Amino acid sequence: MSLAVFFAPQVNFGKQRCFNTPITEQGIVGFSIGLAAQGSVAVAEIQFADYIFPAFDQIVNEAAKFRYRSGDQFNCGGLTIRTPYGGGIAGGLYHSQSPEAYFCHTPGLKVVIPSTAYQAKGLLLSAIRDPDPVIFFEPKAIYRADVGEVADTDYELPLGVAQVVSKGTDITLVGWGAQMHQLHRAAKMAAKDGISCEVIDLCTLLPWDSDTVAKSVTKTGRLIISHEAPRTGGFAGEIAATIQERCFLSLESPITRITGLDTPFPLVFEKEYLPDYLKVFEAIKASVHF
Repeated sequence: MSLAVFFAPQVNFGKQRCFNTPITEQGIVGFSIGLAAQGSVAVAEIQFADYIFPAFDQIVNEAAKFRYRSGDQFNCGGLTIRTPYGGGIAGGLYHSQSPEAYFCHTPGLKVVIPSTAYQAKGLLLSAIRDPDPVIFFEPKAIYRADVGEVADTDYELPLGVAQVVSKGTDITLVGWGAQMHQLHRAAKMAAKDGISCEVIDLCTLLPWDSDTVAKSVTKTGRLIISHEAPRTGGFAGEIAATIQERCFLSLESPITRITGLDTPFPLVFEKEYLPDYLKVFEAIKASVHF
């Protein structure tokens, strides 16, 4: 990356609005909480989500609870934290993790993950203008892989609302971020076998749109959830539990999770670790023919 590109925000918007900080994640987030608390619109960037953990205390115990500790007399709702996450770039252990589920367990936050360029702009503008602090995870595997039209105009996409990106009748596929590309590809393969897939992009994980997913599963009777994060404790478990409670009598087969493995993210075996479209396709066939 050239220095001209790196410092473009400072050139366009000035050093008072766009500035670098020391690489101390807890300091970046703590400073941003202070800015938001005094009325500024603060957009912090953690360069890789793998390194957001030093800021965990600031996010979970300060940002998420700021409004509640004062009875809403003061808050840091102007805070948005952007951070790239996920695999697909041969980043190995420390540049490939998907930590979204940690933050989904924290009331007071919102967790947003786009899967397209169009979504990225609309959801980010909504996140910045939302009255609550938002963690905005950006799937870095599709930074240069996703190409689409993005309007020059100001537009927002609502938080907490899932998108039914393709309709179907036989099975529901749910995902977010870069995993949506794998689900689309698996759905196309399934269509050749006469299986009609309804594909849902959650877009927001906290709060997640359980109504849209439940409505779909009531219709299809089957559900597959896919994410890159490890299986145990992954957000797919929360979705599966909720849908099992709401749609039990409609289910034609067990809810299936296609996820990363319960191991640290490997470098050499990244392709084996990631839940790709072939694994999803095999799960579709197994669910439909259960």
